[in-house]
Amino acid sequence: MLKTIVRAFAAVTLSLCATWAIAQNTPYPNKPIKIVVPYPPGGITDIVGRAVGQFLTESLGQSVIVENRAGAGGTIGAEAAARSAPDGYTLFIGTSATNGTNPSTFAKLAYNPTKDFAPIALLASAPLLVVVNPDMPVKSLSDLVAYLKANPNKAAYASTGTGGSVHLTV
Repeated sequence: MLKTIVRAFAAVTLSLCATWAIAQNTPYPNKPIKIVVPYPPGGITDIVGRAVGQFLTESLGQSVIVENRAGAGGTIGAEAAARSAPDGYTLFIGTSATNGTNPSTFAKLAYNPTKDFAPIALLASAPLLVVVNPDMPVKSLSDLVAYLKANPNKAAYASTGTGGSVHLTV
């Protein structure tokens, strides 16, 4: 499935970049392409970015470099991508946080997700799951909510960071 998504993204990316290159009357690509991933290495966004990068490298015969610019819920990477030249050599893997929730979560962003980026393709989607230790006395989400209300400060949770979809779900 990931391979099919990567190929579809690559095809759309190549066609858009080829159109840009024709308009510029220069061969594309004639230098390395950068994919900005706004999260640290090892997560799903990074894995998808590296798969796309590898496929584009093989397809184009040009180096595609993944640059992880993590921090502040993805805003550091998003800002770096937004400030790059709009020449087809910097791609950005936006997420529901960088392009969806961050504008509502942060008082001031150094980028505008609707004006600074042009969407190319949906690369991946991931379900959200709420899981608990099997020793907890809950069997459903409503049981969990009731337990947490009855036992304030007795449970801990983990999320991917403030304002992200996992944080907002919890």
